[in-house]
Amino acid sequence: MAMVINEEQQMLKESAQGFLAEFAPIGELRKQRDAASEAGYADNLWRQMTDMGWAAILVPEAYGGLEFGYVGMGQIVEQTGRTLTASPLFSTAILGVTAINQAGSEDQKTELLAAIAGGELTMALAVDEKIHHAPTQISMTASAQGAGYVLNGSKRFVADGSSAEKLIVVARTGGEVGDMQGISLFIVDRAAAGVEVERTEMVDTRNYANINFNHVEVAETALLGEEGKGFPALSATLDAGNAFLAAEMLGIAQQTFDVTLQYLKERKQFGVLIGSFQALQHRAAHWWSEIELCKSVVLKALQALDAGDAKSPVSVSIAKAKLCEVAELATNEAIQMHGGIGMTDEYDVGFYIKRARPAAMQFGDYSYHGDRFALLSGY
Repeated sequence: MAMVINEEQQMLKESAQGFLAEFAPIGELRKQRDAASEAGYADNLWRQMTDMGWAAILVPEAYGGLEFGYVGMGQIVEQTGRTLTASPLFSTAILGVTAINQAGSEDQKTELLAAIAGGELTMALAVDEKIHHAPTQISMTASAQGAGYVLNGSKRFVADGSSAEKLIVVARTGGEVGDMQGISLFIVDRAAAGVEVERTEMVDTRNYANINFNHVEVAETALLGEEGKGFPALSATLDAGNAFLAAEMLGIAQQTFDVTLQYLKERKQFGVLIGSFQALQHRAAHWWSEIELCKSVVLKALQALDAGDAKSPVSVSIAKAKLCEVAELATNEAIQMHGGIGMTDEYDVGFYIKRARPAAMQFGDYSYHGDRFALLSGY
């Protein structure tokens, strides 16, 4: 498969770039932060994004979507990394849609996917229970009771967990902690009795939540997929999430490079432009070459997901691990080349390092995906 995007994908990328530059610049992030926004994003911006069809990109046409694929969505997410746009796009239109596509019944797909595509529903994935990502370390239980289930347990760092209308909750209906078998997925109303949500604002000002489930009763129809066989769908959903986190960090790496390059052409020290210093030129050249490599790595992962490639988990872990590394390089270099002012609130470049770190940690950092790549490759 050619390692380039097609004409339609390029048009979508340019459309997203123009829209986000106009309606979701860094100034919008500052505005939400300073207003201590409960949702972490602007409702009117999300409405504009859904009106443009972004929430429908991964939704099959049969359920009212555009079915434009992961590569298409990746072009949008990359641009959101450039502007640090906060919205439910990741939690709803990527994680939510992928999970329902993977495991949902016909009725669930008809009801939920259509609502997401129309901008009428937001969702969040509640999976992790520990400080570090560990999708098999599920101790939260879902016990069969009557015509449904009772959920008990806790989840941590749920992206958009305090604002999403419905939660996709990972719970154990069998097996032991650490087993892939026995994991089930449930759709739970955030406002259901027994659901306690504690909003946690992170360094990137995004909306996360710690959620407790105390004897939460759900109907049998809340089960997403087969009981005890939810791990393959969960794994596929996390792969999609990591591919798009890599795409977002690619946007971060590119934008910090562009901003810093412009600064090197303007800032003078000892009477000369600092961009003329050979040491900085060498560092910038290395930085640029790493970004070019990352473009191919991310595109390969997205293409593998679209193709349903059996090796897509390997491609995704390579992409996430590499972008964790390069996003750290990019944001560190941006701060250092700007000097001390790079971390002041006066300059936008400081916001990127604050977003890059949580993005790298979410659903597994460099070490996690390096180890996963080794295991999947038979080492």
